[in-house]
Amino acid sequence: MKLATLCYIRRNGKTLMLHRIKKENDIHENKWNGLGGKFIPGESPEQCVIREIKEECGLNIINPQLKGILTFPEFSQGETWYVFVFIATQFSGDLIESDEGHLEWIEDRLLTDLNLWEGDRYFLPLLENDGFFSGQFFYRDGSLISHSLQVYPVNNPVVPESNPRRTD
Repeated sequence: MKLATLCYIRRNGKTLMLHRIKKENDIHENKWNGLGGKFIPGESPEQCVIREIKEECGLNIINPQLKGILTFPEFSQGETWYVFVFIATQFSGDLIESDEGHLEWIEDRLLTDLNLWEGDRYFLPLLENDGFFSGQFFYRDGSLISHSLQVYPVNNPVVPESNPRRTD
């Protein structure tokens, strides 16, 4: 099982995308992706996405917003991936050269025209919604076989107590 993050950094109607063209034996070779990567043991999803964005593009994202969770059963070498999907609209710093590919700000309306993983076209529009989504995407030999998506609308959230008492 792999745990990972994926982040779409947005600014002025554009999203920062990574064209994966530099890494040897890259499962994402020649695809356009958001940025992110695998967890270090003990990291929270927020810690992971903040670290990965800094490493991949040099930006310091602030208050990344969790938008969804994606499941990719047996995605790579028989391993199932669970991916926490974020957007970030607040950041500082300057872009650096990426070891994994070419970084480019792409107009939001053109994102689905890129060479994406086929399933990305189903969840990318959901990044615009206020709710949360969960998706499952089955790929075989790089092709999407089936998928399911569940969208959870925004409700009145219950805010937990800041210092809950133990009941045991």
